Amino acid sequence: MQFGLRYCNTGRYTDPNKAVALVQAAEEAGFESAWTVEHTVVPAGYESTYPYSPDGKMAGGIDDFPLPDPLIWMAYVAAATSRIKLATGILILPQHNPVITAKQVATLDYMSGGRVLLGIGVGWLAEEFHAIGADFASRGARTDEYIEAMRALWTQTSPSFSGQYVTFDNAYCRPQPAQGSVPIIIGGHSKAAARRAGRLGDGFFPARELSKELLDLARQTASDCGRDPQALEITASFPERFEDLETLARLGVKRVLIPVTPMPGMGHAATNPEEVLAFKEHIERYAE
Repeated sequence: MQFGLRYCNTGRYTDPNKAVALVQAAEEAGFESAWTVEHTVVPAGYESTYPYSPDGKMAGGIDDFPLPDPLIWMAYVAAATSRIKLATGILILPQHNPVITAKQVATLDYMSGGRVLLGIGVGWLAEEFHAIGADFASRGARTDEYIEAMRALWTQTSPSFSGQYVTFDNAYCRPQPAQGSVPIIIGGHSKAAARRAGRLGDGFFPARELSKELLDLARQTASDCGRDPQALEITASFPERFEDLETLARLGVKRVLIPVTPMPGMGHAATNPEEVLAFKEHIERYAE
């Protein structure tokens, strides 16, 4: 089982010096990955329902919190580290031009030595889509097509693609990822997200709640699509107790994320570099 840090571009780690200190401590402690989140804008007084809290609002009900762009934040800390993987958890893919995003992600992977994990989701904040000029209603279909288009740009010599939303012909996109491609991890707690992970994902991150029903659905969908369900890498949030890691392992979870910002119902948190380093003993224990 591998361990990562979550919400790394939030709170005190919007400060560049603290961000570097956090990720360097994580690398020294043996954490496998550092995960970011994304909102380009949060329109004040939004009415869309946030799916991860009882009141339908993001933590604290605050709209004007600092949240650096995840890819730029990752590029910044990549230059100060050498081994730890850098992940989005998640990038709201249908808000982005997939060709530009493929270029940005491939460049970051190439220059970091193959350390990028691309966690993606469809998004929930309709007002944000409207502010960006992206279509909210078609976000699911766009996400599926964008994944296929980006993989073509990453893996083919001069790819052509013709879809409903994306079209290009013999399009050279260099550099290509150092990994050959970039793992795409589907985030979300819905059945649609589980099915998308089974159809298209290299991994599945069921947001805050790990549901055996969703895991089974993702794996069954993979099998139905002729894919290996056991190759679907499962990421989960850290449980309330260390002992519960054994339950996650039995469910086939390969990666567990510890928040760096305390969140209700999220179990342990490592809120500063010293606490991150203190987890080293636990990491070594469970890795063994």
